[in-house]
Amino acid sequence: MNENKQINEGIYDARQLGVPKMLILGVQHTFAMFGATVLVPLLTGLSVSTTLLCAGLGTLLFHLLTKGKVPAFLGSSFAFLGGFAIVAPMVDGKPNLEMLPYACGGVVFAGLVYLLMSGLISVFGVRRIMRFFPPVVTGPIIIAIGLILAPSAINNCTTNWLLAIVALAVVVGCNIWGKGMIKILPILLGVLVSYAVALVTGAVDFTAIREAAWLGVPVHGSALAKFDISAILTIMPIALATMMEHIGDVAAISATTGKNYIRDPGLHRTLLGDGLATTMAGFLGGPANTTYGENTGVLALTKIYDPRVMRIAACFAVVLSFSPKFEAVVNTVPSAIIGGVSFILYGMISAIGVRNVVENQVDFTRSRNLIIAAVILVSALGFNSLGGLTFAVGSVTISLSGLAIAAILGILLNAVLPGNDYEFDKVETPENPLNLQV
Repeated sequence: MNENKQINEGIYDARQLGVPKMLILGVQHTFAMFGATVLVPLLTGLSVSTTLLCAGLGTLLFHLLTKGKVPAFLGSSFAFLGGFAIVAPMVDGKPNLEMLPYACGGVVFAGLVYLLMSGLISVFGVRRIMRFFPPVVTGPIIIAIGLILAPSAINNCTTNWLLAIVALAVVVGCNIWGKGMIKILPILLGVLVSYAVALVTGAVDFTAIREAAWLGVPVHGSALAKFDISAILTIMPIALATMMEHIGDVAAISATTGKNYIRDPGLHRTLLGDGLATTMAGFLGGPANTTYGENTGVLALTKIYDPRVMRIAACFAVVLSFSPKFEAVVNTVPSAIIGGVSFILYGMISAIGVRNVVENQVDFTRSRNLIIAAVILVSALGFNSLGGLTFAVGSVTISLSGLAIAAILGILLNAVLPGNDYEFDKVETPENPLNLQV
């Protein structure tokens, strides 16, 4: 009875539940992050094993830098899919192994943007710095990311519309009508149910599974990051949007647990942890990391707020990364299933951008806000349709993607146009106990 009362109020030290229950809770968090985390390498062509290793190690590094206080899990970021699609597009549905390392090099520098932001916040304070990145800039950038990715979702769906529709229907059904863990794991369930249909219809090739070893090294020398100025300038600006996502995630975790992690251990520390985890992942040939809302949902459901449980989940992810046979199983997922899942997922990325501007009450009756949003959207989609913008600086040729151009123009317009009255941090009130406006 006493334990039930503690769970209802929230448990901040899971050791009182015993080791077996802590391990089960850790496995649950592993499943919560799994579907979205492995979907990123399936969409980009990166290694699933490397991705799981980077998610696990990145989470542990984040906890180290945040003094073990924040119950967050770092998984693969979907925001960078647009950058990968530009730098290393799939060729006939197969990974572009030649260009993927350069895309990872861009991820390395994207992580360094987090470090720069962390340092600026430490020196100047969060309110002064965030005036350069208001929702009128970050919201349209997020919207553009989803819209840029939309054609690839349709292309994957066309390979087998039956599987795509089944995956889409399960994701929607679980998200709308599901309860408990079913509602938390719609993407994973969508993949599993549609994969079962693929098995019945003979759309799965098991050859790679039979040939794969049980144990192996998850990092491959040929996949390590390489650097090209054009790839860096294409992918690095995406960090401007994902940093806003990070702040929102940390605020959500704070609201869930009732502890203000933006103050303690501090936003500068959480950004530092996320940024270094992303840079490390890029070096190893993995995707960018980000704090996962799926795991925050598990926190709210279980009311177990102990960061140790997240670290257990991270260790499970690292263990899974050393099994090539497990990666081979994941790689048998037909591209149509990925298309069906990404059909809704890419749309949700844009919808999150819309939510960003709505929740922050961006006033589009003001001309400055309309101009900034319009320039960002037209630049992102227009220049992307032309393959970006290429120009020479001395002997160096630079290619900027539509997304990079949009981010640069949006930040510049917000800085020079009069009327920037955005305030990141409001006065604390009983209705706003976390002192946040994100």
